[in-house]
Amino acid sequence: MSITTEFLRRPLMTGAVAASSRRLAYAMTEGIGLEEARLVVELGPGTGVFTDAILARLAPAARLVAIELNPVLAARLSATRRDPRLTVIRGSAAELAAAVGEPADAVVSGLPWTVMPREQRGHILDAVAEALTPGGRFTTFAYLHASWTPPARHFTAELTHRFSELERSTVVWPNLPPAFVHRATRKP
Repeated sequence: MSITTEFLRRPLMTGAVAASSRRLAYAMTEGIGLEEARLVVELGPGTGVFTDAILARLAPAARLVAIELNPVLAARLSATRRDPRLTVIRGSAAELAAAVGEPADAVVSGLPWTVMPREQRGHILDAVAEALTPGGRFTTFAYLHASWTPPARHFTAELTHRFSELERSTVVWPNLPPAFVHRATRKP
């Protein structure tokens, strides 16, 4: 089962038509302290492209909790990744605190922020900010072609409101479509 098939079957639950590239996965996991992290949470792991990049950077004693809403993708990720550091939870990103139970050093998100209703997006962003340790890092991506749209501008404003620092990567051109990464730091 491909991400394209899941998008066609559940377009409101699956935010991408194609899997993210390894280049985007590298940009998503770069510079957020994964090598020193004890606990990392991934929201919307989909087919596991970001999951693999996170696991490649994590220390042997660290943990990764991946929360996936789509039952097919959650089951596939559980079945295909045999790393003892990984726990896959089928559920909503809004239930982040209950799913993890302790502060996370980093949260990596592949969620389709700009297609979510504004209230839902705000609720999940609040959950992310609350789940991070002081100084914890949050990273997500946005498609370049949509960055000028009102939902994308609202999303950037919401990040600025909730986090003390926000930076944007250079464009990752070898991704379909091209994208950039938002990296945010939780307020101390």
